[in-house]
Amino acid sequence: MTDISNSKASLGRAIQAISGKWGWFVALGAGELVLGGIASANLMAVSLASVLVIGATMAAAGIFQIVHAFSVRAMRGFLFWLLAGVVYGAAGIIILYDPVLASFTLSLAVCAFLVVAGAMRVWVGFHMRPAAGWRWIVAAGVLTFCVGVVLVAAWPAIGLWLLGAMLVVDLIFQGWGFIAFGLTLRSRAFRHVAQPATV
Repeated sequence: MTDISNSKASLGRAIQAISGKWGWFVALGAGELVLGGIASANLMAVSLASVLVIGATMAAAGIFQIVHAFSVRAMRGFLFWLLAGVVYGAAGIIILYDPVLASFTLSLAVCAFLVVAGAMRVWVGFHMRPAAGWRWIVAAGVLTFCVGVVLVAAWPAIGLWLLGAMLVVDLIFQGWGFIAFGLTLRSRAFRHVAQPATV
């Protein structure tokens, strides 16, 4: 019981310490909402920008892997590290060379991933029977699978805006999440001021 009470007290102190920072969470959320709104104005440009960032990151990672391979060339696995770096770097350079083609390819990969992930969730859900909640897992899997199928059917028409749309949705959901979290902290901070003895 002492350990539980100590854990609750330390958790209460941690929440109390972060409650004073609620404004930063709200500001971060508002900033992400603004960025999501700006990005939604031109989904194609955002998709291509995302692809360019991915390509540049892959090219840089490939170079680092090649350098790493030569730094450990006396060890086993040198050829593996070298080949992995060359492939990774080459993929990044191809993406940078033709970001439009890369956008189509990556959007198709995302659609296929949704189909596979949905099917796997349905499979896992049915294999969890009769555990409580297995129907929710199946339902989530069916929804993911259907979204993936619809997106695959809509490809390649969606190829130039899908990645941008996903980024916009992510920014908006994160923004609202940070705002809600910040306002919850604000409410808790005000309650603590009103009732200082309450943890």
